[in-house]
Amino acid sequence: MLSKRVIACLDVRDGRLAKSVRFVDTRDIGDPVEKAREYYLDGLDELVFYDITASSDRRRIMLDVVEAVAAQVFIPLSVGGGVRSVADATDLRLAGAEKINVNSAAVARPALIAECADAIGNQNVVLSMDVRSVEPSTTCPSGYEIVINGGRRPMGIDAIAWALEGERLGAGELVVNSIDADGTREGYAIDLTARVAEAVRIPVIASGGAGLPEHLYEVLTAGKADAALVASMVHYGDYRISGLKSYLHERGLKMRMSW
Repeated sequence: MLSKRVIACLDVRDGRLAKSVRFVDTRDIGDPVEKAREYYLDGLDELVFYDITASSDRRRIMLDVVEAVAAQVFIPLSVGGGVRSVADATDLRLAGAEKINVNSAAVARPALIAECADAIGNQNVVLSMDVRSVEPSTTCPSGYEIVINGGRRPMGIDAIAWALEGERLGAGELVVNSIDADGTREGYAIDLTARVAEAVRIPVIASGGAGLPEHLYEVLTAGKADAALVASMVHYGDYRISGLKSYLHERGLKMRMSW
């Protein structure tokens, strides 16, 4: 059995760590480089860095911030935001990213997933999915719809179908981010996460809604996720990475423990 992972998410806007609730009311909450080092030293398994306005602003990701973060952590670093080409992915790898996240640009041009997988390997390509709950319809029979550009543009694409297509095109991992749960700290979208995890054969990272240690345990068990992504609950100092991993370990989950 593979170990479960705890992953911290750094949403970065204009070079600063930011946090929103349901993708709105975004606030500056500190220095991403300082937080990255703090979490790494406290036993974090993996770090995700998102430049949250790169796609909507139609610009490239801030490579200098990626380089600064990469210099502080010696765990897998996954980076996304504004990745539109193999050249973008290559630049991020050279800046220190191990994995590349694609999202909005991949929805607009799905071939991007296959191109990046061919260039840097399936295991290094992560498909991030921003998903909201909708009434089931012929276009979204699951009741979950893909939204792009930082939650600004609904696409009428069924999330389960898109997860399967991303896997077929070569993504090695999925991030399933619930817009409805994002920043609420009321728990992950368990049904959504479990349905995606049941549909695909690649690892699934649950994102959006973590507020209590119990939420991580629930999504890693009932939600069938391979990893749980956290943000607010550690950014604001309510919990530490080491404490969350100890909690999960004590409840029988296989974790990478370094202490």
